[in-house]
Amino acid sequence: MKPVFLIAFSLVMSLPLHLSGQSSGATKASAPTAVKRTPEGKPEFSGIYEWPKSLGGEQCKCSATIFDRKFFASLKPGGEPFYEPPTGDPHHDEPRDFCMPAGFPSGMLSAYPIQMFQSKDYLVMVHEFQRMTRIIPLDGRKHHEDIEPTYYGDPIGHWEGDTLVIETTNFKRWTLDDNFYSNPKESRMHSDALRTVEHIRWKDKDKLSYLLTIDDPKIFTKPWSQEFQIKARPDWEATGLLEYVCQENNRCPGGKCQGQ
Repeated sequence: MKPVFLIAFSLVMSLPLHLSGQSSGATKASAPTAVKRTPEGKPEFSGIYEWPKSLGGEQCKCSATIFDRKFFASLKPGGEPFYEPPTGDPHHDEPRDFCMPAGFPSGMLSAYPIQMFQSKDYLVMVHEFQRMTRIIPLDGRKHHEDIEPTYYGDPIGHWEGDTLVIETTNFKRWTLDDNFYSNPKESRMHSDALRTVEHIRWKDKDKLSYLLTIDDPKIFTKPWSQEFQIKARPDWEATGLLEYVCQENNRCPGGKCQGQ
């Protein structure tokens, strides 16, 4: 019997996901006229969506979208290890098997639905994967000070025209993406200096542009970006997000069951 986490992952292992993209500087582009707006006149993002998908290119047999290496900036000489080989210890190689958080941005790219709830002062993103929830203030506050680093960081958002910009800081060192599933010889790790910037805007009436910038000065010589696409799925509203349960201390650590 497989643990719940691995069963959920196996359901999406065969999905063909496109892993390349393109960056864009058009952060103040106007939303299409058919897009809903809030009472404050901002684009309305409330709804249920697919996970971010790349704009084309190579495919991989992995559980979720991963970053395309061609967009990476050069690695900084003497920086922290970015490529980390597996050790054979499943607690290290895939800590999510033991109900550890996926973290950001890795969790955001996992192949499960996302639901967004928007108000004047907040955007809340709830991911079906691990029930990952990000509460993003839009009220002009600054980042917290003197708090412990976390797996999902400290996000704050602001508007640039019809584009929502989310800056997140204060991360633990953790997994960057799901590269491990396409190349078992290496995991890609971000450092505790990671800063991410998300630009979200409507491309047309049912697709969002999701431009994600990675700024990690301990690893890369400069920030780099990749653009993804997020498709609205109003047809999923009736079902909504399914409950995601991770079975801690399962009988099959690392997917290797004993005595079965």
